[in-house]
Amino acid sequence: MNKAITDGIELMPRAFALGLGIWSSGDGTPGSDTYANAPNAAFVPADQDFGGALELQKTSNTTRLRYMNETPLLPGCYLRITARVKAISGSLPSVRVAGYAAKANGSAVSGVVTAGASTTLTSYGDVFEVSAIVGAGNRGGVDLVWGTEAVYGHFGIDLTGPNGGVVRIDDIEIEDVTSVFLRDLVSLVDVRDFGAVGDGVTDDSDAFDAAIAAANGRTVLVPEGTFRLTKDVAFEEQVKFEGTLSMPTDKMLLLRKSYDLPTYIEAFKDEELAFKKAFQALFNSSDHESLDLGGRRVRITEPLDMQAAVPNRDQFNTRRVIRNGQLEAAEDNWDDIVATSQATYSASNARRLTNVTNIANIPVGAYVTGNGVGREIYVRSKNVGAGEIELNAPLYDAEGTQNYTFRRFQYLVDLSGFSKLSKFNMSNIEFQCNGKCSGILLAPAGPTFELQECFISRPKDRGITSIGGGCQGMLIDRCQFLSTEESATVDQRTTIALNVNSNDVKLRDCRATQFRHFAILAGQNHLVMGNHFFQGDGVSGGLRTAGIVLQDNFTASVISGNYIDNCFVEWTNERDPTPGFTAGFSFSSFSLTDNVFLCSSVAPWFSYLVVKPHGAGHFLNGLTVKGNRFRSINGTIDRAERVDTSFADLNHDRNQSVFYDGNSYHNVEEHAQNPLVVLHTQNTNERTWTVETSKRLPFEGFCQFVDAVALTGDLRNTSNVRVYQAPVGKGRAGANEDAFTLEFGSDVRGQVRATVRMDK
Repeated sequence: MNKAITDGIELMPRAFALGLGIWSSGDGTPGSDTYANAPNAAFVPADQDFGGALELQKTSNTTRLRYMNETPLLPGCYLRITARVKAISGSLPSVRVAGYAAKANGSAVSGVVTAGASTTLTSYGDVFEVSAIVGAGNRGGVDLVWGTEAVYGHFGIDLTGPNGGVVRIDDIEIEDVTSVFLRDLVSLVDVRDFGAVGDGVTDDSDAFDAAIAAANGRTVLVPEGTFRLTKDVAFEEQVKFEGTLSMPTDKMLLLRKSYDLPTYIEAFKDEELAFKKAFQALFNSSDHESLDLGGRRVRITEPLDMQAAVPNRDQFNTRRVIRNGQLEAAEDNWDDIVATSQATYSASNARRLTNVTNIANIPVGAYVTGNGVGREIYVRSKNVGAGEIELNAPLYDAEGTQNYTFRRFQYLVDLSGFSKLSKFNMSNIEFQCNGKCSGILLAPAGPTFELQECFISRPKDRGITSIGGGCQGMLIDRCQFLSTEESATVDQRTTIALNVNSNDVKLRDCRATQFRHFAILAGQNHLVMGNHFFQGDGVSGGLRTAGIVLQDNFTASVISGNYIDNCFVEWTNERDPTPGFTAGFSFSSFSLTDNVFLCSSVAPWFSYLVVKPHGAGHFLNGLTVKGNRFRSINGTIDRAERVDTSFADLNHDRNQSVFYDGNSYHNVEEHAQNPLVVLHTQNTNERTWTVETSKRLPFEGFCQFVDAVALTGDLRNTSNVRVYQAPVGKGRAGANEDAFTLEFGSDVRGQVRATVRMDK
C-alpha cells in the first residue's frame, strides 16, 4: 500500500532549489519565520554529494527546519522522514528528525513525541543519514506515535548540541512505508517467511510448524503455490489459503479455529478430497464435535469409503456430526459389483454360509438373493480362509447347497469399513444420488446413528442400508426420501428407503415417495411415528406393496400417527430359521394406532394390515389396532386386515389379547372389531339361536367366546308370552367357526346385543 501511488497524495517536500520561503525556522505553522533571506541559511546549487543543498549555520540551542506545507496523516498509513546531512565547519552538532503534530484546526496535539533519535556528526564532509517513522499506531519501529488526533504534520529536522557549526542538508524525503507494517496491520504470518517453498515437491511441514508457532494470535497466510506436507499439521490460529496443499492420505490437517468445509476446500482446491480431509480431522481432534459443510455442494465422483479417509481409526465411539450441505453423485463410477457363488446353509448355524466358492470376489456389504432368502439379507463379514460368510440375519427356507447371487450396491457415503461407529450424526444434508448410487451404508456395529432433517434424493437401490448392528437405536427424524422410481408402476419398483436389523429404532416425521418399501424393520421395540409415505401409481386395480415390513413376529413395536398412503403394513416371521411355531410368543406385542390409511383404485383384496406367517402354527398374541382411519377411494376394498396364506394360515384357535376397536371405515366392506358387538333379531321361536359374525372379526378369526348378552326387546315364547331367561353363549359355531350360539331354556324369539371375541 502506498498512498502517493494509490490516492495521488503529495508527500514529498519541495526541493530547496525552489526557494526557502516554505521552510520554517519555527514549527512550520502559518506565520512562523522562514529561511528566505535568513542570515544563517543559503541555497548551495552545486554540492559534490547532494547536488543542490541547504547550507545552515546552527545559531540556537535547537535550530529547527520545518516544511510548511501540510503533510497528511491518514489512519493506517505510516510515513518515513529521511534527511542526509554533513558537517562543513565549526562545532559538530547532533541531528534528528522532528515534526509538528497538528489537529484539524491547526493546534498542536499534546502529549506525543515530536522528535526522533539524535545522531551526532563526528566528522566533516561525511554524509550522515537520519530517519524516523511517524504514524497513528504504536507498532514496533514507529518512532513518532501520534494517534488519531493528528491529521497532518510539518516535518523536518532539528540541530542540537553546540552552536556555530555549519552543515549542508540534502532535500528532505517523506515516503509512505505502510507496506513495512502490512503484515502486522492485517495480522498475517506468511509461511514463506519461515522457509516454505511451495513447489509441490519440497516438504514444507517444518516451515508451516514454525509459522504456526510464531503466529501468536495472527492469521497464517498460505500464499500462491503448491505446498507439500508430509507430516500432520495443526493450525492453532486462523488460516487463509491462497495456495494449495498436498498431503498423503494418512496425514492430517487440523484447523482448530478455521474448522469448516469451505476452508478445507480453499486448502486443497478439490471438494471431494477436502471433504475426506475434513472428515479425517473430525475423528482425530477433540476441539470440534461437528463439521459444517457451509452450505456447499460437494460433487462426489466415486463411493466415499469413509473409513479409508481415516486409516488410523477402525472404530469411533464419540459423538460426531456432519451438517449443512449437499453431497451429489457425479460421473459414472458407480457400477455394482456382482458375484455368483455356491454355498451351503443350515438352520442350525442360521447366520452363516459355509463352503462358499469364489469367496474372495464377494464384497462385504453385498446384497444376497437366492431360494429361501428373505428381504434385506447382506454379507456382514467374511472369512476367506475358512470359506465362510456371516449374514446379517437368518434365512427362512434355504437348507442345503445352492447358488447365491451377491450384489454390492455402491453408496454415496459408505461407513461399512468401520468395525464399530457409535453416536454418529448427519444433519441438514441432501444426499443427491441422481439415480447413480445408493445413499448411506451403515457400519456393521455401533448404536445411535442419527439422521436429522436430511434429504435422500433419488437413490438407485437403497436409501439407508444396515448390514449388521449399526442401526441399533437409530434415530431418523424429519427426513425426506425421494424415489427415483416415481414414474414406474408399483410392480416394477425395486428401491427401498431403509432397512433395520437391530432394536430400538425411532423413525419419526419423515416423508417417503413411491419406493417399493419405505422401511423394512427387523428387531424389536421400534417407534414409527408421524411419517407420511405413499407408493401408489396410476394403474386401475393395480398392485400395492408394503410400506412398512416388520420382519420379526415378536416385534414389541408401535406404529402410530402416520399417513400410510396406497401401501400397507406387513408383519412376517421371514427371518425365522425354523418358520413353523414351536415355542415363544408368536406374532405378538404390536400396536397400530391413530394412523390415517388411504388407498385409491386398488384391487378389492387389498388390505392395510397383512400378517404373513412363514410356517404353520403361529397366532396373534398381543395386538392393538385402535383409532385408525381406513379409507378407500375410487372403489371399495373387502377388509382392512387379512392373513397372507402364501406359506401358512394363522392358528386362530390360539389367538389372544387382540384389541381391535375405535377404527373408522370408509368404502371398506367388513368393519372388523374385537370385542365385537353383534345385534341379532330372532324372528322364529328357537331354543338355540345361531348368530353369524359376518366376517367382522379381525383376520376372519374364530368366534371364540361370548362375553355378554343383553336383551334389547321382549323375549317371547310360542304363546307370545313374555318370558325371562338367560341364554348360554357358545362360540366356534358354523362351518368356519366364526359364528356363535345362544341356548335358552325353551323355544323363544326376540332381539339381543351380544359381545363376542376372537381371542382368548
